[in-house]
Amino acid sequence: MKLSIIGSGYVGLVTGTCLAEAGHNVICVDNNQAKVK
Repeated sequence: MKLSIIGSGYVGLVTGTCLAEAGHNVICVDNNQAKVK
């Protein structure tokens, strides 16, 4: 499944990581580029 996470704070990063490890295609979007990398 393709998913987008808007906001890469603690909750967004943990959620995105867990979903990616489960095999989903995850894109994180945030206004702070350092968090997304």
